[in-house]
Amino acid sequence: MKPQAGGRGMLHHEHPWLGRRVEDTRTQRVGVLRAIAPDGDEPGPVAWLLPVDGGVEWTTAPDALARPEPITPDSLPRT
Repeated sequence: MKPQAGGRGMLHHEHPWLGRRVEDTRTQRVGVLRAIAPDGDEPGPVAWLLPVDGGVEWTTAPDALARPEPITPDSLPRT
């Protein structure tokens, strides 16, 4: 993962699962990966996840992400 100075900005990192449903193995929750980016005082980037049915975003370690949904014609658009 490399921080992007241009396209994504705000020190966001590229990740192949952005915009896809993934599992957070630390909480066993499923959400849409919105960003890999810094979070205040955290020493490194964190994964920002949005609950599938809406709600409050949460963060987790990028290495806690697993089981991305397959890309299909019905998949959420990558953002």
